Amino acid sequence: MINLATSVFSNNKFIIFGGGFSGDYFAKSIRKLGCKALTSSRSEKNDPDSFIFDSENNSMPDSEVFKGVTHILSCIPPDKNGKDPVLKSFKNTIRDLPIKWIGYLSTTGVYGNTNGNWVSENDKPNPFQERSHRRLNCENEWINSKLPVQIFRLPGIYGPGRSSLEAIKSKRVKIIHKNNQIFSRIHVADITNAIIYLLKNQNKLDFHQIINIADDKPCSQLEVIKYAYKILGLQMPKPILFEEAKKDLSPIAQSFWIENRKVSNKLLCNQLGYKLIYKNYKLGLDNCLANIK
Repeated sequence: MINLATSVFSNNKFIIFGGGFSGDYFAKSIRKLGCKALTSSRSEKNDPDSFIFDSENNSMPDSEVFKGVTHILSCIPPDKNGKDPVLKSFKNTIRDLPIKWIGYLSTTGVYGNTNGNWVSENDKPNPFQERSHRRLNCENEWINSKLPVQIFRLPGIYGPGRSSLEAIKSKRVKIIHKNNQIFSRIHVADITNAIIYLLKNQNKLDFHQIINIADDKPCSQLEVIKYAYKILGLQMPKPILFEEAKKDLSPIAQSFWIENRKVSNKLLCNQLGYKLIYKNYKLGLDNCLANIK
């Protein structure tokens, strides 16, 4: 894990919009470095570091939440019209804050289908799915806002409590084989630690507005599931061919298999110098197994 002096972050206050899997992990990590970090939720929680924000129901936080905020991380997806809920509600508020940095968690889905070829930040987005079009629209909203924003494009996110291991144990796993199908993925710890690394070194590194965060080993989903069964000490059932399986998949699940690409992390890891904690799914799933209670 990254060892940072708390003094680097001790006077900063973060707002994390979207206290889900990635947002909560980031908030807990940044607090350990001496930061104040508040996370949004759609419903009230018994947590002094949580506040309500739900743009669909017009549930807005008290203005006190924004007092002294220096950093923002937005993990909230686009609304049904493809607009960014945070900018829609708070653009003018944010402009009046002493903001040093804003991060926006996007998706590598904006690259579309490359038939298994590599994509990097130099490639022009070519979204295929409607949800990816909406994400790209939100990226552009943030960029055009002229606020100090960095866009992080993420592939499939996994980590303790949300991995193939839990899917197997809960019997929710779908063992599907599709020839030459490749996916990229990233452990939630590397999302957080990559962002912290960039923040810690922002005065030393060239600024890049768009950065992919992905591990070193894109591969088939079947390869990952095989390894998950192995470390659980279980026998994997025979895979089902995608053409046979798709009739039982939801439209969203089917769309997961339509696109095929490998996501490059060379900008983050080679050029900017971040060292992945979990370079591949084996190291990541070993970590997930160690955290299963």
